[in-house]
Amino acid sequence: MSENASVVQHASVIQLLGAGGFGAIVGWYVYYINRYRRGDVQLTDLVTLVGVLGGGAVLALFPARTDLFGAYGIGLFLGFFSYLLVLASLVNNSVNFDSDWFLDGRRRKLGEDWEIPGEVRGGGAAMEAAKGTTGTRG
Repeated sequence: MSENASVVQHASVIQLLGAGGFGAIVGWYVYYINRYRRGDVQLTDLVTLVGVLGGGAVLALFPARTDLFGAYGIGLFLGFFSYLLVLASLVNNSVNFDSDWFLDGRRRKLGEDWEIPGEVRGGGAAMEAAKGTTGTRG
């Protein structure tokens, strides 16, 4: 083992914040993509997700077993679950939605002066796709 192999380099605070912020953005976007998917979950989706989260580009930016990779993982976790928490907060504060919306897309019927344009995909679309009713409004 050479002398240089035992030297450990520590990341600066700005590097850790940058890696964490990058992970948060990726995590937020991954949750968004999964929420608005058009069809059923496939094995290729998992392979793609693993490729994005642990792929060569990420490992090139944040080498494994470093503080930067750890900060990226923490940011990924925070971004992914903050999307869920923000969504849950919005649903909780809305008079038109409740927790049933997360299960199957149920919500209160809109008043006469409200509409949902046909090109807007509903929040329960993943459940509708599983039932084979994609494209219908509930």
